[in-house]
Amino acid sequence: MARNRVVILAVVVLVLLAIGGYLISQNIGGGGRQVSLALSVTGSSLMPDAPTAKQGDRVTMTMTADKVEEVHLHGYDVLFAVPSAGGSVTHTFTADKSGSFEIELETTGTHLGQFNVSP
Repeated sequence: MARNRVVILAVVVLVLLAIGGYLISQNIGGGGRQVSLALSVTGSSLMPDAPTAKQGDRVTMTMTADKVEEVHLHGYDVLFAVPSAGGSVTHTFTADKSGSFEIELETTGTHLGQFNVSP
């Protein structure tokens, strides 16, 4: 009888560990989610100035600017050519590299912020 209780307890513990491991991997593991980021350039400021994603995420980034502007996301070589004041441009890409990637005004080289991709 005592042996059966030990076996049942061991099975319950293993099941709880498996469920916990799965839940943790979904929250702190690699990406794979759909991520939408809305960024806005006003003058030489970007809001938010440090957007984030996880490696493997499918990122849809929309860039709005207060004037005709070319905004470059380095490392991913994505160029947002905003055609008019208040206009926006959207690009979708996979965040396949981790690190910190500069976002700048292409014509002046002005640093706007960093796109941070965690592993």
